[in-house]
Amino acid sequence: MSKLHKKEFSNDENGPLQGLRVVDLSRLVAGNMLTLQLADFGADVVKVEPIAGDTLRAFKTDGYEIFWKTYARNKKSVCVDFRCKEAIELIARMIDDADVLVESFRPGTLEEMGLAPARLHERNPRLVVARISGWGQTGIFRNKPGFGTLVEGYSGFASMNGFADREPVLPPMFLGDMTTGIYGANAVMMALWHTRVNGGCGQVLDISLFEPTLSILGPQVANFKLNGRIKPRTGSRSGTTAPRNTYKTADGKWLCISTSTQSMAQRLFATIGKPELTSDVRYATNAARVAHVEEIDRIVGGFIGERTLSENRALFDAADVTAGPVFDAADLLEDHYVCERESIVEVDDHEVGQLPMHNVVPRLSATPGGFRFPAPLKGEHSGEILAPLLGDAAYRKLVTDGVIVETDREHAVIAPVA
Repeated sequence: MSKLHKKEFSNDENGPLQGLRVVDLSRLVAGNMLTLQLADFGADVVKVEPIAGDTLRAFKTDGYEIFWKTYARNKKSVCVDFRCKEAIELIARMIDDADVLVESFRPGTLEEMGLAPARLHERNPRLVVARISGWGQTGIFRNKPGFGTLVEGYSGFASMNGFADREPVLPPMFLGDMTTGIYGANAVMMALWHTRVNGGCGQVLDISLFEPTLSILGPQVANFKLNGRIKPRTGSRSGTTAPRNTYKTADGKWLCISTSTQSMAQRLFATIGKPELTSDVRYATNAARVAHVEEIDRIVGGFIGERTLSENRALFDAADVTAGPVFDAADLLEDHYVCERESIVEVDDHEVGQLPMHNVVPRLSATPGGFRFPAPLKGEHSGEILAPLLGDAAYRKLVTDGVIVETDREHAVIAPVA
């Protein structure tokens, strides 16, 4: 049985973005994914939460804020009442000293709050403003609500996903949001290069959920333009290579195979005892195999179905064939490779004890980033960040008035809430 590596929180963790100051007004997944990339590599990310907290906190597992704990690590939390002018001015003052602002309101909301980018750039000319929205800051859909589900359908993803005789299938995770967050972090770093290296001014980054999702789907529109055909849903098969599928094993588990090169298909055929398929005109080339995919899947699937998952893995690994198991979460927690690479690590959590989560991605040799502190309680850092801006007396008055919310981790009563 493999064992996950224990990761300690430490302010000594090194990261290349130390000194970068980020104010994060975003909610839910995409913005939190964007700022997670920056926070994991040393940026000082301050989540500015409304009184109710970031909506991501509401995504609970058995009463625990598991999504928040994972995607808000290495960040600090300030909690203010966005309806109060005193809070808005506080946010503006925080942004004055920031390098990056991230927001995910509906277009126009930042302007209504009195925080229009033009005004912010007057106060902080080098500020990078990353604006995340469903459909972008311009166009006829700019005011349309835009959760990831809508763009996963609109982009063409769902139409490609699933089986031909069934309904289109949406992804079971936040595909559009996660893709947008990673694109967004990349865009922020490009804009920072422009200001810090090229001596340029700050700018606004218009980051929709739709366009990053559209961009990862390959040349589907070009293909249609050329041949006028919509690619049918093919389940786990590929329209460009064969065999490529998932195959059930004798013990009821699943193996996936991909043969994207001719040499790989030849090794596969040899491994299953069918080297003659290489010279059969129906299977000799990739195009022929795609045309006869039903037959090739029956041959490959028949071989795999007579053996257990471990027996199949041993055979294909020995032959250097690109085959591997279809894992679920339980498998990942016990897998030797995952544990050896520390792809998933365990961290101390004040509620659940040991909490597994993905490690910092990607891996940098000199400045790898790391785990500096756990996801914050709501308003945990309000005093640390806002009191110096206001002075202790003014800060305490706004806390008393309910404009600012603070939480003391040491004395907080923490329990799961369904």
